[in-house]
Amino acid sequence: MARSFTGHVVSDKGNKTIVVRVDRRVPHPIYRKSRIVSSKLHAHDENNEANIGDLVRIKEVRPISKQKSFTLTKVVTKAQGEV
Repeated sequence: MARSFTGHVVSDKGNKTIVVRVDRRVPHPIYRKSRIVSSKLHAHDENNEANIGDLVRIKEVRPISKQKSFTLTKVVTKAQGEV
């Protein structure tokens, strides 16, 4: 079963590559207070359709390059300020 995540695009500088920040809530190991932990994942964007600030859904695929093991499934919402 392939993993899928939803996150915000933080970089679209590479050709056909986006960097997505995925946030998740985990409890602190001692104090048990919830805290947000984020991961940055590189994803393949074949048509260069995602821009910085967009909320996107990505899914795990076979490795495409050294860092890319995810591909863009869909752009959920566009960033504010888009025309």
